[in-house]
Order: sequence, then C-alpha cells, then structure tokens
Amino acid sequence: MITTRDWGSYVAIGDSFSEGMSDPDPARPGTYIGWADRLAGALAVDAAEHGREFSYANLAIRGRKLADITDRQLPLALELRPDLVSIVGGGNDILRPRADIEALAARLEQAVAAIRATGADVLLATPTDPREAPLLKHIRGRNAIFTAHIWAIARRHRCGVVDLWGNDALRDWRMWGPDRIHLSTAGHERVAASALAALGHGEPDGAWGVPMPGKPSPNRSEQRRSDREWARAYLGPWVRRRLTGRSSGDGRDAKRPTLAPIGTLQP
Repeated sequence: MITTRDWGSYVAIGDSFSEGMSDPDPARPGTYIGWADRLAGALAVDAAEHGREFSYANLAIRGRKLADITDRQLPLALELRPDLVSIVGGGNDILRPRADIEALAARLEQAVAAIRATGADVLLATPTDPREAPLLKHIRGRNAIFTAHIWAIARRHRCGVVDLWGNDALRDWRMWGPDRIHLSTAGHERVAASALAALGHGEPDGAWGVPMPGKPSPNRSEQRRSDREWARAYLGPWVRRRLTGRSSGDGRDAKRPTLAPIGTLQP
C-alpha cells in the first residue's frame, strides 16, 4: 500500500495497456492517450493546486513482453529518477502457450525491487478476468496465478495495485475497443480513476468500479456476425504476426520518452 505523497514526477513503463491503446488522442492522430496519461494529468492538477511542478514520461510500447520492459524500458526509466513508476507487463507473455508464470513473477519482483531501491514508489496492475472472453478464457488460470503474485509482490515492497481483476465495470464490452483486447476511452477513464484511488487519492471503491447501466445483449445472429468481422479484422493479423515472429510494436518508439509537463488532462 502506498502512502499518499507529493509526487513531482511519474514514469510509466509497459506494453500497449500503458501506451494507451485504444484511446485515440484527437490532437495527435495515430497516437493514444490511455489511463497512464490520464493518471498523470490528475497528478499534475493536484501538484498545481499545491504549488508544485510535475513532469511525466511514458516509455510503454505495444507488443512488448516483460523481458523487454525490464531490460530496456526500466533502465531508461531509472535514469530519469522519477518519484513514481508504474510497471505493468506480462500480458503478452501469458498469451504464449508455454508461459512460465513463476519466472514472470520473479522478473517483475526484481524490477520492483530495483525501482524501490531508488526511493521511488511503484504502481502495479493485475490482469483482468477473461472469463467472459471466448478466445481468452483459456488463460484465466494463468491470469489468476499472476494476479496472486502481483498482490504478494505489492505487499512485500509496499506498492500500489490497480485491481483490474476485481473491477466489475470492465466486464462490459463497452469498456473495450473494437479489437476486444485493448480498453476503449471509457475503459481507460475507469482505470485511471482506479489507479488514482490506488495511490491514495479518492475512494478505494469509487464510481470507477460501478458497471454502466443498460448492458447490451446482442442476439446470436448479431454476435456471430460481430465475431466474424472481428476475426477478419483483428484475429487474423494477430495470428500472422505470431507465426512470422513480428510484433505490433516493431519500429515504434516511446510516445513520451523524456520527463515533461503534461498539462491538465484528467481521468
């Protein structure tokens, strides 16, 4: 558990989740905002209200596995000497059939220990519960085990945790983008508010966890048509990348590689 602090700088590292897919930035076509940017905006507002400066960097890149995050992004983050670091990764590893959850947890804990050794606070996030995701529910057990490890790591190193697994609001498909893998703008807004609460700002069980009213229930015909369109637009390209050893993040750089003011974007 993190005790609320007056953070002056925040760095996010991770994969597409922290990069912000699929929360498009209307001011910068082709880029995303995302929960980490929205969290940084809220922290910046708090800092400004108390007469403090605040800066933010986001080194997360889509498609990255945990080893990429800890071996490449983490050293860059530590060079920036931030007060707060969020590290969220392992999801791309868990999708692989031979994922070693124990090894992933050990790697994550080593990274957390390295960050905490600098005096910075750490924010983690659990995987979501995929029990209602037809093509991902087979990894539910892996996600559950990794979630248990994350809570244990957080306890040992006094980290904040964004509890995605226990957030019932995220079970609504309106919280997810067209690819069914990345959060929509509404989903990122909910997660940003949850992250802010995990840092000691706001209520632990706030409106961010309350399901939206009127959850849609498509009929079977609509669902089959939607599934076919999704498979053609998203599943096929994803499978082709895996078969050819490519990643959606190949050739991409971090969207915010250096610490800089973020303005007043809020969750």
